[in-house]
This record gives sequence, structure tokens and C-alpha cells, in this order.
Amino acid sequence: MASWAGAVLSVLNPLRTLWLALAAAFLLALLLQLAPAGLLPSCALFQDLIRYGKTKLPGPRRPAVCRAFDVPKRYFSHFYIVSVLWNGFLLWFLSQSLFLGAPFPNWLRALLRTLGATHFRVGQLALSAFLVLTSLWVHSLRRLFECFYISVFSNAVIHIVQYCFGLVYYVLVGLTVLSQVPMDDKSVYVLGKNLLAQARWFHVLGMLMFLWSSAHQYECHVILSNLRRNKKGVIVHCQHRIPFGDWFEYVSSANYLAELMIYFSMAVTFGFHNLTWWLVVTYVFFSQALSAFFNHKFYKSTFVSYPKHRKAFLPFLF
Repeated sequence: MASWAGAVLSVLNPLRTLWLALAAAFLLALLLQLAPAGLLPSCALFQDLIRYGKTKLPGPRRPAVCRAFDVPKRYFSHFYIVSVLWNGFLLWFLSQSLFLGAPFPNWLRALLRTLGATHFRVGQLALSAFLVLTSLWVHSLRRLFECFYISVFSNAVIHIVQYCFGLVYYVLVGLTVLSQVPMDDKSVYVLGKNLLAQARWFHVLGMLMFLWSSAHQYECHVILSNLRRNKKGVIVHCQHRIPFGDWFEYVSSANYLAELMIYFSMAVTFGFHNLTWWLVVTYVFFSQALSAFFNHKFYKSTFVSYPKHRKAFLPFLF
């Protein structure tokens, strides 16, 4: 029993435990929404914390105490500002260590150790973490661009707790990637001292999947934006319309599906076998599935002519 418990503890470091707990929490929330109506939690705060934007309950049905903590949904841009800055710093530290042999700052090494990072990881490639962290930074930069120049935000809101979680999320994701870097005592350990020699087929596949998924997500956000613009690109309203085109032909939340595929592509870049990142992907799956479920329900209840063949999140399945 003691050896079994020790093995479990060695697998579930603080980071993995956190991502597993988040994934389990969103899975439970999703299952509760799929349960019969009589079993749904009646707590208004619970519903307020798992919904945002157009899927929040109408104003009269939301208690004043919930509305008091509303934050504009357009503040989503703050998430990506934090991510671009923070993960840019992490990418800088990683690049300095990989290419110049500079050690990580003491505070960063201590933080990574606290989160469960270990020294040299057998079979783990420094190039994998470098490519994933670069992908994460590029993804955040593109999303920031979209928030400023593509998206058309209405007066929709999110809860202050969701806002704070979003800020912390991108800090945590970057640290999660960096914790997967194989390290010696002070700096990154590069097998053979040649980073390019680590290139593998799954790096190429993962990066191609990342570009493909990112292109689809960008297209989906353009489609959503154009629903509120005229042919000249001028914003004419902030009402909701039925989106058509690209992956919207199959699911109601094509941009959420693309988000999942972006994180999946990073799992491929890690070589398919990184347990920590698969827990991140699991969290992203259930959190996006929950939001997609609410979106799908909103569209179906709002538009009588909504395409019946569309699923919420996964084509032909869910």
C-alpha cells in the first residue's frame, strides 16, 4: 500500500493535481447540465460562474449580488495581454538558456520546483517545450490582435471570478510548459548539445496541426465578426445571428473546437506522451464543451430555423 501511494504521489505532482482537479470540476459541471432539469443545482451563483456572455441568464433572473460582480466580456483582451507579456518573458528565459547557456533566474527555478518540475527528464526533449511555448505565445498574440481588430463585443459580461481565473490561467499554462523542460542543476539540458538534432516527425506534425487549427479559429472569429458588420466592414449592430461557413457548418461553437485542436496540436508536439499536457488538454476539452453546450442551447432556443444537423462541439457526436 505504501509503495502504491508513493507511486501515485510521484505521478500527481502539484501541477498535474491542479489540472486534474480543474478538468474534474468542469466535467462535473457539464454532467450536471446534461442531467434532468430537476437535478440541476438551483444556486444562481453556480449558474453565474459557469456561464458567460450571451449564455448568462437574463437580467431579471440574475440576483443583484451576481450582477454586482459583472465585468465586460471585452476584457478578454486582458487575458492575452498578460499571456503575451508573461509567456514572452518565459520564452526569453528559455531561449537564453537554450542558445546561450544562461541559467534560469533563482526565483523561476524555485517556482518550477514548487510546482513539481524535476531535473533531467528521460526522453523529454527541450525542443518540444520550446516549440510549444512559442506556439502558446503566437496563439496569445493572434488572439490579442483579434480582440482589438476583429471581434465585435456587445455589452455581454463575465463574472469577476471568471476574469481573475482567466488572468491566472495563462500564467499557469506557461509555467506548465516550462516545467516540462529537461534541466540540469541550473540550465536547460540539451541532449547532444544540439537543439536541431532533437527534431522529430511529431514536431513537424504538431506545428502543422497548430497552424491549421489557428487558421480555422481565425476564420471562425472573422465569420462571427462579420455577422455584426455590413459589406463595407462597418459595425452596424451587436445582435446575435446564426453563423455559417467553415466549421460552423458542423458545430455551433467552431471557435471552441479550434481551441481544443490547438491544444491537441501541442500535445502532438510534446510527442504524444506528456501526461501533464494531456491533463491540460483534458481540462480544455471539458471547459470548452461546457461553454459549447450553453452556446448550442442558446442558438436553438433563439432561432427557430437553426440548422438541426449541427452539434454543439464535436462534429456528428456532441
